[in-house]
Amino acid sequence: MKKEIPFNSKIIEKIKKEHGTPFYLYDERGIKSAARDLNEAFSWNKGFKEFYAVKANPNPRILEILKKESCGADASSLAELIVADRAGVRGESIMFSSNNTPAGEFKKAKELGAIINLDDISHISYLEEYVGIPDIISFRYNPGVLRESGGNEIIGTPKEAKFGLTKEQIFEAYETMRDKGVSRFGIHTMVVSNELDTKQFMYTAEMMFELVADLSRELNIDFEFVNLGGGLGIPYHPEQEEINLNAVSASVKKAYEKHIEGNNLPDLKIFMENGRYITGPYGYLVASVRHIKHTHKDFVGLDASMSDLMRPGMYGAYHHITVLEKDGEDTIYDVTGSLCENNDKFAIDRNLPKLERGDVLIIHDAGAHGHAMGFNYNGKLRPAEFLLAENGTVEMIRRAETLEDYFNTLEF
Repeated sequence: MKKEIPFNSKIIEKIKKEHGTPFYLYDERGIKSAARDLNEAFSWNKGFKEFYAVKANPNPRILEILKKESCGADASSLAELIVADRAGVRGESIMFSSNNTPAGEFKKAKELGAIINLDDISHISYLEEYVGIPDIISFRYNPGVLRESGGNEIIGTPKEAKFGLTKEQIFEAYETMRDKGVSRFGIHTMVVSNELDTKQFMYTAEMMFELVADLSRELNIDFEFVNLGGGLGIPYHPEQEEINLNAVSASVKKAYEKHIEGNNLPDLKIFMENGRYITGPYGYLVASVRHIKHTHKDFVGLDASMSDLMRPGMYGAYHHITVLEKDGEDTIYDVTGSLCENNDKFAIDRNLPKLERGDVLIIHDAGAHGHAMGFNYNGKLRPAEFLLAENGTVEMIRRAETLEDYFNTLEF
Protein backbone atom coordinates (compact mmCIF):
# COMPACT_ATOMS: atom_id res chain seq x y z
CA MET A 1 0.00 0.00 0.00
CA LYS A 2 1.12 3.57 -0.62
CA LYS A 3 2.35 5.48 2.43
CA GLU A 4 0.19 8.60 2.63
CA ILE A 5 1.14 11.86 4.36
CA PRO A 6 -1.68 13.64 6.28
CA PHE A 7 -0.24 17.11 5.65
CA ASN A 8 0.69 19.28 2.67
CA SER A 9 3.91 20.96 1.66
CA LYS A 10 2.74 24.36 2.93
CA ILE A 11 2.67 23.07 6.52
CA ILE A 12 6.19 21.67 6.16
CA GLU A 13 7.48 24.81 4.50
CA LYS A 14 6.03 27.00 7.25
CA ILE A 15 7.63 24.96 10.05
CA LYS A 16 10.92 24.77 8.15
CA LYS A 17 10.97 28.52 7.55
CA GLU A 18 10.28 29.34 11.22
CA HIS A 19 12.26 26.60 12.95
CA GLY A 20 14.42 24.81 10.40
CA THR A 21 14.85 21.07 10.00
CA PRO A 22 15.02 18.39 11.26
CA PHE A 23 11.84 18.11 13.31
CA TYR A 24 9.17 15.59 14.28
CA LEU A 25 5.54 16.06 13.31
CA TYR A 26 2.68 14.04 14.84
CA ASP A 27 -0.86 13.61 13.51
CA GLU A 28 -3.43 14.01 16.29
CA ARG A 29 -6.27 12.62 14.18
CA GLY A 30 -4.38 9.41 13.45
CA ILE A 31 -3.36 8.89 17.08
CA LYS A 32 -6.94 9.29 18.27
CA SER A 33 -8.20 6.95 15.56
CA ALA A 34 -5.78 4.19 16.59
CA ALA A 35 -6.79 4.46 20.25
CA ARG A 36 -10.49 4.36 19.35
CA ASP A 37 -10.02 1.36 17.06
CA LEU A 38 -8.28 -0.57 19.84
CA ASN A 39 -10.92 0.31 22.42
CA GLU A 40 -13.71 -0.62 20.03
CA ALA A 41 -12.15 -3.95 19.10
CA PHE A 42 -12.02 -5.01 22.76
CA SER A 43 -15.29 -3.41 23.85
CA TRP A 44 -16.68 -6.90 24.58
CA ASN A 45 -14.50 -6.86 27.71
CA LYS A 46 -16.09 -4.37 30.12
CA GLY A 47 -12.85 -3.59 31.91
CA PHE A 48 -10.58 -3.30 28.87
CA LYS A 49 -7.96 -0.57 29.12
CA GLU A 50 -5.02 0.45 26.99
CA PHE A 51 -2.05 1.65 29.07
CA TYR A 52 -0.04 3.57 26.48
CA ALA A 53 3.66 2.68 26.66
CA VAL A 54 5.17 6.01 27.71
CA LYS A 55 8.63 4.91 26.59
CA ALA A 56 7.43 4.97 22.97
CA ASN A 57 6.73 8.71 23.04
CA PRO A 58 7.16 10.38 26.43
CA ASN A 59 5.61 13.71 25.54
CA PRO A 60 2.89 14.80 27.99
CA ARG A 61 0.90 16.39 25.17
CA ILE A 62 0.57 12.97 23.54
CA LEU A 63 -0.53 11.46 26.86
CA GLU A 64 -3.11 14.22 27.31
CA ILE A 65 -4.64 13.30 23.95
CA LEU A 66 -4.73 9.62 24.86
CA LYS A 67 -6.16 10.27 28.33
CA LYS A 68 -9.20 11.78 26.61
CA GLU A 69 -9.52 8.49 24.71
CA SER A 70 -9.68 6.58 28.05
CA CYS A 71 -6.07 5.38 27.87
CA GLY A 72 -3.80 5.00 30.86
CA ALA A 73 -0.01 5.02 30.99
CA ASP A 74 2.50 2.18 31.14
CA ALA A 75 5.56 3.56 32.94
CA SER A 76 8.84 1.97 33.96
CA SER A 77 10.94 4.85 35.33
CA LEU A 78 10.68 7.91 37.55
CA ALA A 79 10.64 10.28 34.58
CA GLU A 80 7.83 8.33 32.92
CA LEU A 81 5.82 8.40 36.16
CA ILE A 82 6.25 12.18 36.30
CA VAL A 83 5.29 12.60 32.64
CA ALA A 84 2.10 10.61 33.28
CA ASP A 85 1.32 12.65 36.40
CA ARG A 86 1.82 15.96 34.59
CA ALA A 87 -0.47 14.78 31.82
CA GLY A 88 -3.17 14.12 34.43
CA VAL A 89 -2.87 10.32 34.36
CA ARG A 90 -2.83 9.07 37.95
CA GLY A 91 -3.94 6.30 40.27
CA GLU A 92 -4.65 2.89 38.81
CA SER A 93 -4.58 4.41 35.34
CA ILE A 94 -0.80 4.01 35.68
CA MET A 95 0.81 0.59 35.39
CA PHE A 96 4.32 0.79 36.82
CA SER A 97 6.33 -2.15 35.50
CA SER A 98 9.47 -2.69 37.55
CA ASN A 99 12.76 -3.09 35.71
CA ASN A 100 15.76 -3.21 38.07
CA THR A 101 13.95 -0.48 39.99
CA PRO A 102 15.41 1.71 42.77
CA ALA A 103 13.40 2.25 45.95
CA GLY A 104 12.65 5.88 45.15
CA GLU A 105 10.78 4.93 41.98
CA PHE A 106 8.67 2.37 43.83
CA LYS A 107 7.86 5.10 46.36
CA LYS A 108 6.76 7.51 43.63
CA ALA A 109 4.61 4.82 42.00
CA LYS A 110 2.90 4.09 45.30
CA GLU A 111 2.49 7.82 45.99
CA LEU A 112 0.66 8.21 42.66
CA GLY A 113 -1.51 5.17 43.40
CA ALA A 114 -0.13 3.26 40.41
CA ILE A 115 -0.49 -0.48 39.99
CA ILE A 116 2.93 -1.92 40.77
CA ASN A 117 3.99 -4.77 38.51
CA LEU A 118 7.00 -6.64 39.92
CA ASP A 119 9.64 -8.15 37.65
CA ASP A 120 11.30 -10.57 40.06
CA ILE A 121 10.40 -12.59 43.15
CA SER A 122 13.23 -10.94 45.10
CA HIS A 123 11.47 -7.60 44.68
CA ILE A 124 8.83 -8.66 47.21
CA SER A 125 11.17 -8.26 50.19
CA TYR A 126 12.74 -5.16 48.64
CA LEU A 127 9.35 -3.51 48.16
CA GLU A 128 8.23 -4.47 51.66
CA GLU A 129 11.40 -3.07 53.25
CA TYR A 130 11.57 0.25 51.45
CA VAL A 131 7.99 1.07 50.44
CA GLY A 132 5.51 -1.33 51.99
CA ILE A 133 3.18 -3.85 50.42
CA PRO A 134 0.55 -2.12 48.23
CA ASP A 135 -3.15 -2.96 48.12
CA ILE A 136 -2.95 -4.37 44.61
CA ILE A 137 -0.03 -6.28 43.14
CA SER A 138 0.95 -7.78 39.81
CA PHE A 139 3.86 -9.89 38.62
CA ARG A 140 5.39 -10.20 35.17
CA TYR A 141 5.43 -13.73 33.82
CA ASN A 142 8.18 -15.05 31.54
CA PRO A 143 7.33 -18.50 30.16
CA GLY A 144 10.89 -19.21 29.04
CA VAL A 145 11.16 -22.48 27.11
CA LEU A 146 7.42 -23.03 27.60
CA ARG A 147 6.90 -20.41 24.88
CA GLU A 148 9.33 -20.96 22.02
CA SER A 149 7.37 -18.82 19.56
CA GLY A 150 7.36 -15.06 19.83
CA GLY A 151 10.09 -12.54 20.53
CA ASN A 152 12.49 -10.99 18.02
CA GLU A 153 15.66 -8.94 17.90
CA ILE A 154 13.88 -6.11 19.70
CA ILE A 155 12.59 -8.02 22.73
CA GLY A 156 14.49 -11.31 22.56
CA THR A 157 13.06 -14.80 22.90
CA PRO A 158 11.40 -15.46 26.28
CA LYS A 159 14.14 -17.78 27.56
CA GLU A 160 16.79 -15.10 26.83
CA ALA A 161 14.83 -12.07 28.00
CA LYS A 162 15.87 -10.39 31.26
CA PHE A 163 12.26 -9.75 32.25
CA GLY A 164 9.80 -11.63 34.41
CA LEU A 165 9.33 -14.62 36.73
CA THR A 166 9.41 -18.30 35.85
CA LYS A 167 6.25 -20.37 36.19
CA GLU A 168 7.46 -21.90 39.45
CA GLN A 169 8.32 -18.46 40.83
CA ILE A 170 4.94 -17.05 39.80
CA PHE A 171 3.08 -19.55 42.01
CA GLU A 172 5.41 -18.85 44.93
CA ALA A 173 5.12 -15.08 44.47
CA TYR A 174 1.33 -14.96 44.56
CA GLU A 175 1.21 -17.36 47.49
CA THR A 176 3.63 -15.11 49.39
CA MET A 177 1.61 -11.99 48.65
CA ARG A 178 -1.63 -13.74 49.59
CA ASP A 179 -0.12 -14.72 52.93
CA LYS A 180 1.01 -11.11 53.46
CA GLY A 181 -2.61 -9.99 53.25
CA VAL A 182 -2.85 -8.79 49.66
CA SER A 183 -6.32 -9.43 48.26
CA ARG A 184 -6.22 -7.66 44.88
CA PHE A 185 -4.21 -9.29 42.12
CA GLY A 186 -3.29 -8.82 38.49
CA ILE A 187 -0.80 -10.52 36.20
CA HIS A 188 1.26 -9.36 33.23
CA THR A 189 3.37 -10.63 30.37
CA MET A 190 5.11 -9.17 27.32
CA VAL A 191 6.53 -11.72 24.91
CA VAL A 192 6.20 -10.16 21.44
CA SER A 193 7.15 -6.84 19.90
CA ASN A 194 6.10 -5.25 16.60
CA GLU A 195 4.15 -8.41 15.79
CA LEU A 196 1.86 -8.63 12.75
CA ASP A 197 0.95 -12.33 13.14
CA THR A 198 -2.44 -12.51 14.88
CA LYS A 199 -1.72 -16.07 16.05
CA GLN A 200 0.96 -14.80 18.43
CA PHE A 201 -1.65 -12.84 20.39
CA MET A 202 -3.89 -15.89 20.52
CA TYR A 203 -1.00 -17.91 21.98
CA THR A 204 -0.38 -15.22 24.59
CA ALA A 205 -4.04 -15.05 25.60
CA GLU A 206 -4.30 -18.84 25.86
CA MET A 207 -1.14 -18.96 27.96
CA MET A 208 -2.20 -16.20 30.35
CA PHE A 209 -5.84 -17.15 30.84
CA GLU A 210 -4.87 -20.75 31.50
CA LEU A 211 -2.27 -19.56 34.01
CA VAL A 212 -4.85 -17.35 35.77
CA ALA A 213 -7.19 -20.34 36.04
CA ASP A 214 -4.43 -22.53 37.51
CA LEU A 215 -3.31 -19.86 39.99
CA SER A 216 -6.88 -19.13 41.07
CA ARG A 217 -7.64 -22.79 41.67
CA GLU A 218 -4.40 -23.74 43.42
CA LEU A 219 -4.00 -20.62 45.60
CA ASN A 220 -7.68 -19.77 46.09
CA ILE A 221 -7.24 -16.17 44.90
CA ASP A 222 -9.13 -14.05 42.39
CA PHE A 223 -7.56 -11.91 39.70
CA GLU A 224 -8.86 -8.49 38.70
CA PHE A 225 -6.90 -8.13 35.47
CA VAL A 226 -4.52 -9.74 33.05
CA ASN A 227 -2.18 -7.46 31.14
CA LEU A 228 -1.38 -9.09 27.80
CA GLY A 229 1.38 -6.57 27.13
CA GLY A 230 1.77 -4.64 23.92
CA GLY A 231 3.44 -5.77 20.75
CA LEU A 232 0.79 -4.96 18.15
CA GLY A 233 2.89 -4.31 15.07
CA ILE A 234 2.61 -1.76 12.30
CA PRO A 235 3.41 -2.15 8.58
CA TYR A 236 6.72 -0.33 8.24
CA HIS A 237 7.15 -1.65 4.69
CA PRO A 238 4.63 -0.39 2.10
CA GLU A 239 3.93 -3.97 0.97
CA GLN A 240 3.03 -5.16 4.47
CA GLU A 241 -0.60 -5.49 5.53
CA GLU A 242 -1.95 -3.88 8.69
CA ILE A 243 -2.66 -6.25 11.55
CA ASN A 244 -6.27 -7.43 11.70
CA LEU A 245 -7.29 -5.97 15.04
CA ASN A 246 -10.71 -7.62 15.01
CA ALA A 247 -9.10 -11.01 14.40
CA VAL A 248 -6.76 -10.43 17.35
CA SER A 249 -9.71 -9.49 19.55
CA ALA A 250 -11.77 -12.49 18.42
CA SER A 251 -8.95 -14.90 19.25
CA VAL A 252 -8.48 -13.34 22.69
CA LYS A 253 -12.22 -13.54 23.32
CA LYS A 254 -12.28 -17.22 22.38
CA ALA A 255 -9.50 -17.96 24.86
CA TYR A 256 -11.30 -15.88 27.52
CA GLU A 257 -14.52 -17.84 27.07
CA LYS A 258 -12.64 -21.13 27.31
CA HIS A 259 -10.42 -20.50 30.33
CA ILE A 260 -12.14 -17.73 32.32
CA GLU A 261 -15.83 -18.16 31.69
CA GLY A 262 -15.37 -21.92 31.22
CA ASN A 263 -13.92 -22.19 34.73
CA ASN A 264 -16.61 -19.94 36.24
CA LEU A 265 -14.00 -17.39 37.30
CA PRO A 266 -14.91 -13.78 38.13
CA ASP A 267 -14.93 -11.24 35.30
CA LEU A 268 -11.37 -10.40 34.32
CA LYS A 269 -10.30 -7.03 32.99
CA ILE A 270 -8.03 -7.19 29.96
CA PHE A 271 -5.24 -4.63 29.79
CA MET A 272 -2.78 -3.92 27.01
CA GLU A 273 0.23 -1.58 26.81
CA ASN A 274 0.76 -0.80 23.16
CA GLY A 275 2.94 2.13 22.17
CA ARG A 276 3.99 1.60 18.57
CA TYR A 277 0.47 0.71 17.35
CA ILE A 278 -0.99 3.93 18.80
CA THR A 279 1.54 6.55 17.72
CA GLY A 280 4.07 4.83 15.44
CA PRO A 281 2.37 5.41 12.06
CA TYR A 282 1.39 8.95 13.00
CA GLY A 283 4.80 10.46 13.58
CA TYR A 284 7.19 11.71 10.88
CA LEU A 285 10.80 12.84 10.98
CA VAL A 286 11.24 15.70 8.51
CA ALA A 287 14.77 16.42 7.29
CA SER A 288 16.49 18.33 4.49
CA VAL A 289 19.20 17.25 2.07
CA ARG A 290 22.49 18.89 3.03
CA HIS A 291 24.96 17.19 0.68
CA ILE A 292 24.99 14.60 -2.10
CA LYS A 293 28.12 12.52 -2.45
CA HIS A 294 29.20 10.29 -5.35
CA THR A 295 32.01 7.84 -4.50
CA HIS A 296 31.77 4.06 -4.44
CA LYS A 297 28.05 4.60 -3.95
CA ASP A 298 25.66 7.54 -4.12
CA PHE A 299 25.06 9.03 -0.67
CA VAL A 300 22.51 11.62 0.33
CA GLY A 301 23.46 13.43 3.53
CA LEU A 302 20.63 14.81 5.65
CA ASP A 303 20.61 17.38 8.42
CA ALA A 304 19.15 14.62 10.63
CA SER A 305 21.28 11.78 11.97
CA MET A 306 20.97 8.45 13.74
CA SER A 307 20.87 10.53 16.94
CA ASP A 308 17.40 11.68 15.82
CA LEU A 309 16.12 8.21 14.81
CA MET A 310 18.29 5.31 15.87
CA ARG A 311 16.07 2.36 14.88
CA PRO A 312 17.63 1.80 11.43
CA GLY A 313 21.16 1.91 12.85
CA MET A 314 20.32 -0.10 15.98
CA TYR A 315 18.02 -2.76 14.53
CA GLY A 316 18.49 -2.44 10.80
CA ALA A 317 14.85 -1.34 10.85
CA TYR A 318 13.11 -0.20 7.68
CA HIS A 319 11.47 3.25 7.59
CA HIS A 320 9.75 4.35 4.41
CA ILE A 321 10.97 7.64 2.94
CA THR A 322 9.00 10.10 0.85
CA VAL A 323 10.50 13.08 -0.93
CA LEU A 324 8.27 16.13 -0.64
CA GLU A 325 6.82 17.14 -4.04
CA LYS A 326 8.89 14.58 -5.94
CA ASP A 327 7.88 11.17 -7.25
CA GLY A 328 9.70 8.30 -8.87
CA GLU A 329 12.53 5.89 -8.04
CA ASP A 330 15.26 7.09 -10.37
CA THR A 331 18.36 6.77 -8.21
CA ILE A 332 19.69 4.36 -5.58
CA TYR A 333 21.01 6.10 -2.47
CA ASP A 334 22.29 5.38 0.98
CA VAL A 335 20.49 7.97 3.11
CA THR A 336 22.87 9.11 5.85
CA GLY A 337 23.39 11.53 8.70
CA SER A 338 26.51 13.32 9.95
CA LEU A 339 27.63 11.14 12.86
CA CYS A 340 31.14 9.70 12.87
CA GLU A 341 29.69 6.18 12.63
CA ASN A 342 29.18 4.14 9.48
CA ASN A 343 25.83 2.79 10.70
CA ASP A 344 24.47 6.35 10.71
CA LYS A 345 22.11 5.48 7.89
CA PHE A 346 18.35 5.81 7.55
CA ALA A 347 18.29 3.62 4.44
CA ILE A 348 20.70 1.55 2.38
CA ASP A 349 20.32 1.12 -1.40
CA ARG A 350 16.97 2.92 -1.35
CA ASN A 351 15.26 3.84 -4.63
CA LEU A 352 14.32 7.51 -4.50
CA PRO A 353 13.74 10.37 -6.95
CA LYS A 354 16.90 12.15 -8.11
CA LEU A 355 17.73 14.44 -5.20
CA GLU A 356 19.16 17.92 -4.93
CA ARG A 357 20.46 19.97 -2.03
CA GLY A 358 17.53 21.43 -0.09
CA ASP A 359 15.03 18.70 -0.93
CA VAL A 360 12.84 17.70 2.00
CA LEU A 361 12.56 14.04 3.00
CA ILE A 362 9.77 12.61 5.15
CA ILE A 363 10.75 9.55 7.17
CA HIS A 364 7.59 7.62 8.01
CA ASP A 365 6.43 5.60 11.03
CA ALA A 366 8.64 7.49 13.46
CA GLY A 367 5.98 8.27 16.07
CA ALA A 368 7.16 5.60 18.51
CA HIS A 369 10.71 4.89 19.67
CA GLY A 370 11.88 7.77 17.48
CA HIS A 371 12.51 11.01 19.32
CA ALA A 372 12.33 9.07 22.60
CA MET A 373 15.52 7.15 21.74
CA GLY A 374 17.44 10.24 20.70
CA PHE A 375 20.92 10.90 22.04
CA ASN A 376 23.73 13.47 22.05
CA TYR A 377 26.68 11.55 20.61
CA ASN A 378 29.00 13.86 18.63
CA GLY A 379 27.27 16.72 20.45
CA LYS A 380 24.16 16.38 18.30
CA LEU A 381 21.07 18.17 19.59
CA ARG A 382 17.63 16.59 19.69
CA PRO A 383 15.05 18.19 17.39
CA ALA A 384 11.74 19.90 18.08
CA GLU A 385 8.39 18.12 18.06
CA PHE A 386 5.21 19.50 16.54
CA LEU A 387 1.60 18.35 16.69
CA LEU A 388 -0.73 18.65 13.71
CA ALA A 389 -4.08 19.15 15.46
CA GLU A 390 -7.37 17.87 14.12
CA ASN A 391 -8.36 21.42 13.16
CA GLY A 392 -5.28 21.77 10.95
CA THR A 393 -3.27 24.03 13.24
CA VAL A 394 0.30 23.17 14.25
CA GLU A 395 1.52 23.32 17.85
CA MET A 396 5.09 23.03 19.09
CA ILE A 397 5.05 20.44 21.87
CA ARG A 398 8.81 20.32 22.46
CA ARG A 399 11.41 22.86 21.43
CA ALA A 400 14.69 21.80 19.89
CA GLU A 401 17.68 21.43 22.18
CA THR A 402 20.31 24.15 22.15
CA LEU A 403 24.04 24.16 22.77
CA GLU A 404 23.27 25.81 26.10
CA ASP A 405 21.20 22.73 27.05
CA TYR A 406 24.07 20.47 26.05
CA PHE A 407 26.71 22.33 28.09
CA ASN A 408 24.55 23.03 31.14
CA THR A 409 25.39 19.68 32.76
CA LEU A 410 29.14 20.10 32.31
CA GLU A 411 31.60 21.59 34.77
CA PHE A 412 34.42 23.58 33.13
